[in-house]
Amino acid sequence: MNGGLVRLREIFNDLTPSERKVAAFILEHPEQMIGLSVAQLAEQSGGSQAAVIRLCKSMGLKGYQELMLKVAGDLQERTEGYGGYQEIRPRDSVETIIRNVSSNNIQAIRDTLKILDADRVAGAIEALHRAERIYFYGIGASGLVAQDAQHKFLRINKTSFAFADSHLQLTSAVTLTERDAAVGISYSGETDIVAACLKSAVECGATTISITKYGNTTVSSLARIPLFITSTENEIRIGALSSRMTQLNVIDILYLGVASKHYEQSVNYLERSRTAIRGLKDVR
Repeated sequence: MNGGLVRLREIFNDLTPSERKVAAFILEHPEQMIGLSVAQLAEQSGGSQAAVIRLCKSMGLKGYQELMLKVAGDLQERTEGYGGYQEIRPRDSVETIIRNVSSNNIQAIRDTLKILDADRVAGAIEALHRAERIYFYGIGASGLVAQDAQHKFLRINKTSFAFADSHLQLTSAVTLTERDAAVGISYSGETDIVAACLKSAVECGATTISITKYGNTTVSSLARIPLFITSTENEIRIGALSSRMTQLNVIDILYLGVASKHYEQSVNYLERSRTAIRGLKDVR
């Protein structure tokens, strides 16, 4: 059981000032937090006992004991040699960039596994499996993830759409039915177009799924099945790097989950599409 520090990092800026004091102490001194009572943590962090309890609720945890166990799990992981994120600095060597970018992507996926709820993933897979049509909504880098999702699901004969044009996204969203599924992809969870599309999908009765950063966001609040990811975007402001990797990883999980529902049929469709593509002449 781990993922306490990941959750704290992801929701830190959305916490109340009193909760932030407690969270900051835990993030800076996780070893000291282990074994402290609620009262002791409140005293050492400069917060209050009520703030500690509210923080646990903000993290979606059952209580303080669960938070302590998750932080302890994170510390155990550190002792086993799993490093943290590496900053990208000016004038880094190519070797350093290769190592750090790869390490950050691996770490982001590993951290996402800590907060990805298996029951919700199972629910999303079932919803996508049953859907007559699947619409993937995303803008910018998340839009590229949406297009990748469409490509994958089409290959197993799931009718899927991902529009680059925001007007087409909004237009399609108002035509959904209760037999369809809409997947909103937005790391921040506050992308206006994606939120508007999911809102329309809800009004049409479609099943809504979101892939956003951990915490309460506009997009995740509109999803019947919210899925959460983490990344280094809080630390490294040079574009959607590892968030894109974690989004793609979740899409792959959903895709393979749906494909496994009818494995033989899926393999047949994949082979047929592979044969069709292989038969094309290489045009350059």
